[in-house]
Amino acid sequence: MTGLRYVYAVCRPFGAALQTQLTGVAGAPPKLLHHRGLVAVVSTVPEGDFAEEPLRAHLEDLEWLTATARAHHGVIDALMTVTTPLPLRLATVFRDDSGVRMMLEAREGDFRRTLDRLEGRVEWGVKVYVEFAPGETPGGTAESEPAAGKAVSGRDYLRQRSMRAREQEDRWRKAEEFATRLHETLAAHADDSRLHAPQDPALSGTSGRNVLNAAYLVPRAESEEFVEIVDRTKDEAPGMRVELTGPWAAYSFAGEKP
Repeated sequence: MTGLRYVYAVCRPFGAALQTQLTGVAGAPPKLLHHRGLVAVVSTVPEGDFAEEPLRAHLEDLEWLTATARAHHGVIDALMTVTTPLPLRLATVFRDDSGVRMMLEAREGDFRRTLDRLEGRVEWGVKVYVEFAPGETPGGTAESEPAAGKAVSGRDYLRQRSMRAREQEDRWRKAEEFATRLHETLAAHADDSRLHAPQDPALSGTSGRNVLNAAYLVPRAESEEFVEIVDRTKDEAPGMRVELTGPWAAYSFAGEKP
């Protein structure tokens, strides 16, 4: 069956060898396609899975999508050990090597500028979650039921609900203020930053309400200091959880749509 070219990333030429046992999407080993001082990291994938129609169907298959994303990111992670890659979005596919070369030529200026900006830098992700109060729903409301065996007047019931609502609003306000301060601190210690939309707990499967979902572009040489700053904040705000992930290739700063 005819093979297509799957492109993982663009980078500058590098001398170190990739892992000999490294495989990418569809189990194929990646190879380097050189063109005018740029390198596209590619592998061959089956047309039966990656042509337009079957690919559209596969992208609705969570199991297939997860396996493909894992293989894609595995190649990017391997590239990070030998160079600074500019990762392309998942399932970037061309008919053949000529198509890849045409893409490199058409976007040469953008690729070179972005690679200059990313050189020697990695991405760190920081999320802040507020833990839900007992009885509180992911939407931010709480059930306010009378205590068992106690009769509560309508006025007292409404007063209790109002008090709980004010307590929740105060907690969310403090959390957002904490997240804003943390982002400002981390952004000052990074070369660039991106604020992503908060994650929906119903979709992400994580506990708590996400009030900060940010990415930071940090020089490798300064990453240890950046991590220490994040670690120092983890116990500053009771009821909040700070999560740090990375270092990653600079996905959020590559100029590609996610």
